[in-house]
Amino acid sequence: MTLFFPSHGRTGTAVTSTVMVMTTSASVPTEGAISPGGRVTDRLVDANERYAAAFTDPGMDARPVLHVAVVACMDARLDLHAALGLELGDCHTIRNAGGVVTDDVIRSLTISQRKLGTRSIVLIHHTGCGLEAITEEFRTELEMEVGQRPAWAVEAFRDVDQDVRQSMQRVRTSPFLVHTDDVRGFVFDVKTGLLREIDPA
Repeated sequence: MTLFFPSHGRTGTAVTSTVMVMTTSASVPTEGAISPGGRVTDRLVDANERYAAAFTDPGMDARPVLHVAVVACMDARLDLHAALGLELGDCHTIRNAGGVVTDDVIRSLTISQRKLGTRSIVLIHHTGCGLEAITEEFRTELEMEVGQRPAWAVEAFRDVDQDVRQSMQRVRTSPFLVHTDDVRGFVFDVKTGLLREIDPA
């Protein structure tokens, strides 16, 4: 499935349509990757210094230009801005394990809508998710290891389509969200880069 999002010029008011380009980090060369014994944080700090040296304040505020919030999995293979044709300042991005709509996601979406002007919500799960390979027993394993049971649920699932539907339902029934008429859910295929829309029914 191919989607189109409006794109905006930074110096004018013209609006055009941009086709989403679907990519994952798997297509990016691994040259310069950190070895298991490397200090990855040092590499990130060095990269930030280079970034800051050329940085120019874009003059934006915290309100997303496209008035959209994207909830997605934290999986390193998902490059959301590239995959959705988004630019800096276009959207709010909320990520967690599985892209599941939890209480904390509702918290972020509520602030996003009520204080920062977003109206649309896009939910993105993906194929080959790590949450399909574990169960709620993970909490028991943690309790046995550290002596304390986590208060949070793992939110593991076996049917990615059904989990997207559940996330859509959690958004649509939240009493804290004021805009629930434009909520759409998708599964991102990590092999092809394509989004497949999930029917909420």
